[in-house]
Order: sequence, then C-alpha cells, then structure tokens
Amino acid sequence: MKEYLIEFFKDFEYDGSDAEFLLFTYDRIVGREDTLAIWNEAINIYEKDMNCDFNMIISLAQEVAQRLDMHRYTAELLIFICLSKHLREIYVERGIDLSIFHNSMLDLKYKLDECKVVKGIIGSFVAWWFNRFYNLERVALGRLQFEVDSFGHNYEKNGRVLTPDSKAINVHIPRTLTHLTPESCDEAFAMAKNYFGEQVAEGCPFICHSWMLYPGNLTILPESTNVHKFASRFDIFDYADDPNLEDLWRIFDTDEKDTDLLPTDTTMRRAYVNHLKNGGNLGWGHGVFFLN
Repeated sequence: MKEYLIEFFKDFEYDGSDAEFLLFTYDRIVGREDTLAIWNEAINIYEKDMNCDFNMIISLAQEVAQRLDMHRYTAELLIFICLSKHLREIYVERGIDLSIFHNSMLDLKYKLDECKVVKGIIGSFVAWWFNRFYNLERVALGRLQFEVDSFGHNYEKNGRVLTPDSKAINVHIPRTLTHLTPESCDEAFAMAKNYFGEQVAEGCPFICHSWMLYPGNLTILPESTNVHKFASRFDIFDYADDPNLEDLWRIFDTDEKDTDLLPTDTTMRRAYVNHLKNGGNLGWGHGVFFLN
C-alpha cells in the first residue's frame, strides 16, 4: 500500500510536505498491531462490497485517529486515499476510462486543500461526501461532478414536466481553484449527457442545489461573473435564506463570520462583504435546466 500511496501523491501532484505528512501518518498507523488491524478492517469492508457502509469505514478511521492522538480529519482523508487503490481496480475491471478515475480522485486533493485553508489541518472535514465516488454513482467529468438522482419535486413549465420520481443529472461544483467558465461548463454538461443521458428523463434535465443558485446572487454579482453566468442557466424553483451563514466558508475559505474580519482580496468577496454589511442575506437555491 505504501508504494501505491507514493505513486498516488506523485500522480495527483500533491504538495511535497502534504505527501510527506500523509506518508508519515500511514507509517504510524501500520507501525502498531492494533491500529493496523483496524485500518485493514476498514479497507476490507470496501474491498468486499463497494456498496458497503461507508459510515463504518469512517468510524474505524476515527478510532485509529483516537488511538494515535491524531486529528480525525487526517485519518478520514487517508483511508479514502487508500481505498482508491481498489476503486482503480474496479474501473479497470469494468472498462471505465481511467481519465474519469483520475478526475474523480482529484476531489480528494481539492478537499485536502479546502481543509487546509478553512481548518488549518491536512485532511478532510467532509469525508461523508466521498462515498458516491467509491460506489461509482458519482463521477467527475471536466470541470464539474455529476450523479443521477430522483428530481424530488413536481415541475411543469414551458412544456417540460418532471415528477418527484423523474431522473435527472445532479450537478456539483468542486473547489478546483480554476475558473468556472461557461465553456468549461458546456463541455462538462455534454460529457455528462453522454455518460448518463440514457438514464434520465426526456430533455436531459440537470439539477443543482447550491449557494451559487441563491436568487440574491444575481443582484450581488455582475452579469459578467462566472457565478452569475452559471446560476443563470437554471430555472430556480426553490430557495431559502441562510441566516446562520452556514455556507459562508465556501466563498471566503474560513469559518470566520464577522464581516469586519472576512478577506476582501477578490472582487467577489468584496461584493459579498458589502452585501452582508448592508443587511443582505445569503442562502441556497435549487434549480433545473434542460440540455435538449
């Protein structure tokens, strides 16, 4: 496994100090009989069934972290990196293009970088998020990530009809530190249609639930911004305010909620700080658009 981890960190271009720390952490885990046994138990659960109980795997990683007095975020990320070895084997067995595996597993690095800037820890604070990559329900295609889900609502507009049971392609926007350009989105949506299109309702509906689709964003941000352009693709049929600013960290890369202390190093961040200081709200929106 260690040889695999060394190659993994090289292939996915992990920062040298991050890779060194994670390899050191792995050595600590396998260096004790009790923690090695627990770690192998977690790996075996996945290797026996890719539709396993991922919460059990996370719990075992947390137990290892507790025994070694390490942060659970580190152990939770590292166990999923180890599980990627078997996931790659599944891709090969099923003849799935390994470029999709690579793009999907980049999410581990995205979440590591996110955890570093928000929490100051080498790890991931959203390990619960990874499971759908590992049972092949979610894949990264181009700039975005996708999975097939039930629509969950009744919708009828401009001749388009969807029921709660209608299947649609759910869209996720990872924090890649690359621009969310309309061109990159067009490419990703076309790839998703090709990958999932036969599984979803007529018209190839895409759905998204995100802070980016909060209707207020369309007044906060200029039309020229990529967030505005992305949100404008969707017919937003449901939304809510976020009075506790639970998603504020997604914009500012910090748990800080005092507007006087939030970073203002980009045009978008300055716009949101000004909006909040003037009594504005943030929130989330749920939208749909049809590719066909």
